[in-house]
Amino acid sequence: MAALKKEDIIKSLEEMTMKQLNDLVKAIEDHFGVVASVGAAAAPVEAASGPTEVNVLLTSPGGNKVSVIKIVKELTGLGLMDAKKLVDGTLPAIIKEKVKPEDGEAIKKQLMDAGATVELK
Repeated sequence: MAALKKEDIIKSLEEMTMKQLNDLVKAIEDHFGVVASVGAAAAPVEAASGPTEVNVLLTSPGGNKVSVIKIVKELTGLGLMDAKKLVDGTLPAIIKEKVKPEDGEAIKKQLMDAGATVELK
């Protein structure tokens, strides 16, 4: 078997849909027993008291994308098409910036109840 070149792999990834990429990441996680972490290296170390503000990041809309789009529309005040573009766009996507941690947790719960995957940074 010929070794794949990095450029060939990147070209293949560029042709995949977001669903296909998400499935690939899950398969890699399962196969190697690891968890992909988006932006973990960029996260600053917070003081022992915890952060005073967090950003709410949508990492995956999950299977019920329509519900997630409706919630994003409500949370952000965007129009329906702009909310859809945000959910369908490059992930992770910032849904809310610089909110109190307790508000961030409430937003996270609301989106997760709709089936989305969300992180607070």
